[in-house]
Amino acid sequence: MRDLNGCSGSLSDELLEWYDRHARDLPWRVSPAARKVGERPDPYRVWLSEVMLQQTTVAAVRDYFLRFTTRWPSVADLAAAADADVMAEWAGLGYYARARNLLKCARVVADDLGGQFPDNHDALLKLPGIGPYTAAAIASIAFDEPVAVLDGNVERVMARLHDIHDPLPGAKPLLRDHAAALTPDERPGDYAQAVMDLGATICTPRKPACGICPWQTPCAARKAGTAPDLPKKMPKKPKPTRHGIVYLARSETGTWLLERRPDKGLLGGTLGWPGTDWTDAPTPNPPFTADWQELDGEVRHTFTHFHLVLRVQSARLQAGFNPAPNQELVPEEAFRATDLPTVMRKAYELYANR
Repeated sequence: MRDLNGCSGSLSDELLEWYDRHARDLPWRVSPAARKVGERPDPYRVWLSEVMLQQTTVAAVRDYFLRFTTRWPSVADLAAAADADVMAEWAGLGYYARARNLLKCARVVADDLGGQFPDNHDALLKLPGIGPYTAAAIASIAFDEPVAVLDGNVERVMARLHDIHDPLPGAKPLLRDHAAALTPDERPGDYAQAVMDLGATICTPRKPACGICPWQTPCAARKAGTAPDLPKKMPKKPKPTRHGIVYLARSETGTWLLERRPDKGLLGGTLGWPGTDWTDAPTPNPPFTADWQELDGEVRHTFTHFHLVLRVQSARLQAGFNPAPNQELVPEEAFRATDLPTVMRKAYELYANR
């Protein structure tokens, strides 16, 4: 078995050779063959994809990315978009703070930087919503800056390659050091995508395909038989369950009463149904006095830190109702359930299928 010490160049070369043959075809990516003949990635598309991919799978992001880039093909187009349109297009992708920061960042780039993204990690970090991982990914992929990119896939690959049993998240600095040691000066953007592809397609969380891995020989965890058990993680705390009530009100002509949530907080800036706070024992808080009827069934949804159970009540929205400042009356022809966050869409589906 080859010693890992002092062979970072050969390991990177081996992975790049594998990537040249097996790179995933992704709508935001410039293929290694195209890069070799001079085609450069669009920083806007790299940035947009990386923001969308945070805590979200490639399969879930692909259609959203295509819709966004069709509707807003440049950062200037996105910067000029109405907040409500962007939030509606984002609906269902989750983690809505990403969409709010997307708009903030687009407007800084368009208004203050002449529509050009900074070309280095440190400058990218100063933009709204861009943290260390996203800055490294953009700097590396879009501008070929040799900085280490460390996402969940790369963490897993590094933990197995070096047979590291220290649990995450405490092991992150060590894994980052190992990732940095392997990052080459030549083709760092392709290398960053290669190691992410390796984790996504071969060095997978369960049943890694070690037999076809380009790094099977130097992999310490493969030799030790520990690869399926890595990386180690600290035990997760049980998620609490919260409860709430949402109120669906519709007029005889099909107009819906919707409510925009505050910009800060969970689902911030999105349009949904009026409702209670989400607590252990919510206090009823209907938007107007009526004969509210509770629907059979309930809505269940899981957020990052808690489970949510919603009761759904409905009533007729009377003509002449005067909405509160944070509420909107949406005519039937303008209402699209797909513009709602997933948890609110589930409440609509319960109503529609009653």
